[in-house]
Amino acid sequence: MLFRTGYAQPKYNVLFIAADDLNNDLGCYGNTYVQSPNIDRLAGSGIRFDRAYNQFPLCSPSRTSLLTGLRPDVTKIYDLKEHFRERNPGLVTLPQLFKNSGYFSARVGKIFHYGVPSQIGTNGLDDPDSWHQVINPKGRDKDEEDQVINLTPNRGLGSALAWHIAGGADDEQTDGLIVTEAIKLLEKKKSDPFFLAVGFFRPHTPYIAPKKYFDLYPPATVPLAREIENDLDDIPDAALFTKPPHWGVKEADRRKVHGAYYASISFMDAQVGRLLDALKSLGLSDNTIVVFWSDHGYNVGQHGQWMKQSLFENSARVPFIISVPGGLKNEACGRTVELLDIYPTLAELCSLKAPETLGGKSLAPLLRNPRSAWDKPAYTQVRRGQIFGRSVRTERWRYNEWDEGKQGKELYDHDKDPDEFYNLAGKEAYAGVQKELAALLKKGFP
Repeated sequence: MLFRTGYAQPKYNVLFIAADDLNNDLGCYGNTYVQSPNIDRLAGSGIRFDRAYNQFPLCSPSRTSLLTGLRPDVTKIYDLKEHFRERNPGLVTLPQLFKNSGYFSARVGKIFHYGVPSQIGTNGLDDPDSWHQVINPKGRDKDEEDQVINLTPNRGLGSALAWHIAGGADDEQTDGLIVTEAIKLLEKKKSDPFFLAVGFFRPHTPYIAPKKYFDLYPPATVPLAREIENDLDDIPDAALFTKPPHWGVKEADRRKVHGAYYASISFMDAQVGRLLDALKSLGLSDNTIVVFWSDHGYNVGQHGQWMKQSLFENSARVPFIISVPGGLKNEACGRTVELLDIYPTLAELCSLKAPETLGGKSLAPLLRNPRSAWDKPAYTQVRRGQIFGRSVRTERWRYNEWDEGKQGKELYDHDKDPDEFYNLAGKEAYAGVQKELAALLKKGFP
């Protein structure tokens, strides 16, 4: 165990917290508008990874990759319908490894993929082999779907710009009920080693939260994404998920829906706070690793794009925090890491033997020293019909190829262009950089 000395020490517990469709618009990541005091508090107790990336910005492929420790091209899960065990029946998932190693393994809410909101309260595409116990709460948000305002009625509710200002208390919402049930499990199992996965449905659309969270974000004050004239001129058409830009929604309505997304974030953050408070009050903080992650990022108007399914930074990047008892506190790590790295990291921290086939790399060296030497890039991919877009991210550069470059390439210098406004692919001055990154991309997608 990396942060303990001596012998016969008790096992670490793991509290594994997942958010759905959460980008990095959080206080601890530098957003001064969004209120996220509890996730910020968690970041203060551990290490915040500033360049963490998902492997496929869509719920099921991303979650399957993280939970199996394998890249999407290995699991072959690229959509929201197929269960990974249909192709890979013998895989040992991350929670299954803990279950097989003497831990109580339980899930409350969404960890593997669920259709949202359609499958709230069901097992969705869950994996029964991973858990001793599962709980699927369903709150008033599910019952009040007929009250949702949908600015894009031609899109299904789970992929629409839609919101609802709910009445009632936090604990009447699905995410509030999830925490209530999770706390009951913590109380029941506090004397046993546990791997408790708590999966929130927010801020996934429809953006639903009690009114007090909407009150934090009056539409007139919501800062819209920065856009520049002719931004899309140098971007391959295949790179664009939202067509036409913003799906034609006007600025006044975009401010409303953008604020609704932030209201959902602050509501979900409050539920994280309830979990952290319970962990402390039960005396579990000193022997429980807390991991917080989102399955992918989320565009909120950047390049006229909304939601996920793109290779732009806001979609590929994720919030990711690890707090280890006795470990470093309030530290930031700027190395490029992947959600794929969570599986080997937790296995090493808890002295469990992980499968040798894992595609990620343990982050233990970065947990000891966030500035350790680290040359591992991050890879992300997405599918457009029958073609793929594939991306490699280093600490400075992002390089994308669509259909192996036949439908376009992108190169962005994040030191000078963090908003990815200026595509440098094909420019002579950057030919050497592009060649080097193309080779690095091919290495990640052989």
